[in-house]
Amino acid sequence: MGAPHMDELSFTDSELDHHVRNALKAAIQGDCNFYNQLVAVIHHKERLVTEEVALLVTCLKAVTGAVSCVHIVHHRSLLAAILGMSLWDYGTDVMDALIELLIALASSNGDYVDLCLEMLLMNFMPPPAASYFVELLKQPRGLAKKIQVLDRVHSTLKDISNLVPLTPLRLEKIVRDRMPPIYAKEPFIVMYAENILRLESGTIGELVGSTGLVALMDKLIELDVEISWEDILQDDFHKGMFDIELEDLESPADPIEQDGDELTRDVLIERFLSTNLSAQKLDSLMVLTFEYLKSCYESGRLVQVFETLLQSFQKTTLTAYKSKFAQFVMFYAGSLDPENCGKMFANALIDIYVSGVNPEWRMSAVAYLASYLARAKFIPVSFVAAMLERVVSCCFLYCKNQDGDINPKAHKLFYAGCQAIMYVLCFRMKQMLAIPRLKSQLLLMRIDDILRHPLRPLQICLPSIVEEFLRLVKASRIFSLPETLVEHGLLESQHSMVFGGLERLDMFFPFDPCLLRKCDSYIRPNYVYWSMVRSTHDEDDGEEGTSDEDVADAYECGNGMSIGMSIPSDRSHDEGESDADEFDCSLDKMSITPRDLSHKFGGRMQRFTQMPSKIRPSTSPESL
Repeated sequence: MGAPHMDELSFTDSELDHHVRNALKAAIQGDCNFYNQLVAVIHHKERLVTEEVALLVTCLKAVTGAVSCVHIVHHRSLLAAILGMSLWDYGTDVMDALIELLIALASSNGDYVDLCLEMLLMNFMPPPAASYFVELLKQPRGLAKKIQVLDRVHSTLKDISNLVPLTPLRLEKIVRDRMPPIYAKEPFIVMYAENILRLESGTIGELVGSTGLVALMDKLIELDVEISWEDILQDDFHKGMFDIELEDLESPADPIEQDGDELTRDVLIERFLSTNLSAQKLDSLMVLTFEYLKSCYESGRLVQVFETLLQSFQKTTLTAYKSKFAQFVMFYAGSLDPENCGKMFANALIDIYVSGVNPEWRMSAVAYLASYLARAKFIPVSFVAAMLERVVSCCFLYCKNQDGDINPKAHKLFYAGCQAIMYVLCFRMKQMLAIPRLKSQLLLMRIDDILRHPLRPLQICLPSIVEEFLRLVKASRIFSLPETLVEHGLLESQHSMVFGGLERLDMFFPFDPCLLRKCDSYIRPNYVYWSMVRSTHDEDDGEEGTSDEDVADAYECGNGMSIGMSIPSDRSHDEGESDADEFDCSLDKMSITPRDLSHKFGGRMQRFTQMPSKIRPSTSPESL
């Protein structure tokens, strides 16, 4: 007769401990009968009845008591059965017994530490094969299960860290390696991100460092670059995804014919984003990150965390091609703490542009800086002027050392700086002119000397930016530019096409309106929309001498009380306005040049009556 099956035997706990210890030793000698039965009990995955649960708990506890006898080679099948268990599949009794065993394994031998840590991090999410968990997590019992599992996982990581000092160092790599791929289901990716942020903000986070947060930022970029607009760039929409901010339409919701249906541009965008899995995952992960940053601000940790974000930004986001949304993590963090994080970000960007080594990164940095200074409502205009002065000084110094003529490729850093200067002034000039000391500061910058230089930046930079800038200059009479120079600056040339020009359809400033619906609600209260600026430009009230405080308060506060501005977040919901209508404010048109100017200069301005919505920050230098 064969040996009796394990569940047919009746052992006391102490007897079972003895038998398990003997079975482990016997397996090393080649006698695997009882050992195989032990492995079978632990490996059993089907739904367990009460007696089977009791046996499993008893066996796990017995192995815990005999952990010193476990050998990493001879007991490979037992270790595989233990480490293959998922806390999500069991009740609390089995969970607690398994956790106790993992702690004992990790503390008994350094060879088991990484294995136990990997197993615990796998439990950050339900088993990927168990798709039913996706729906279960939406129910109260599913959420209760999530709390039961994750509380145990994090407490166990802390316990192992206390017993094995090298745990945090080993955990850094495992956190990165176990990050789900971008094709994983959204709930699983989000849950893993929740846990690495919980890990980072906990006690063990001080030892683990910022690994989890950096891994999350890398995942945001990875998802971001996966989003492709080409699927909706067709028919009348062929000019580009963001042209809705450029088009000089009678109505921002003019319909587009597509497959026999009338679809508005914003509906096309919303439809695309709502069906694009990468966009959905990115939106959810960014909101999770925003909430984490908010909690860090409330607990006084934001500056410390922001330093990590800034390092990650410089290594990944700044250098990423076609980053569309991930950079708004920096924008939101700056809005939470403008005095520290907000200014720290701007200073880092200007430092890269002025003293960086890589030309492409320097051009990307000045594009980010220009977009940030233009769009961040929380940045004081006095600080904007200070940052602008540094860019101007860099360009002015460059001019002094150059005697050559136009060359978009050779002088691309200079032209990128000039374009950034004009872009910022399109958004901020009226504020500066309303404050006497900032107006004087602007005059002392000698921007007109740069624009008159033989390198001719007005003929190289994007004509649409140049045109709006010159319109403001003409209206304010702030700079002295010859009429011939102004006229030539309005013409697109072969040089401007080389540098960027209208032929490049993938250009945008990185902080132009965020089109992810969830993220937009976080960004909007602290964001300057072009429609807000345009309204002030169109008002020729002729009033000057306003105090610094009056202008700054009116423009930068988040309550909608701005000079001639209507802040989208405060629009009325009367007359049937829906949340979708409110979101559409982020898609405001950017056409700002008055119609009566479009026929001047023999109609040559007609093509350039649109302020560029986007200049992609990380494309080749020529596209900037």
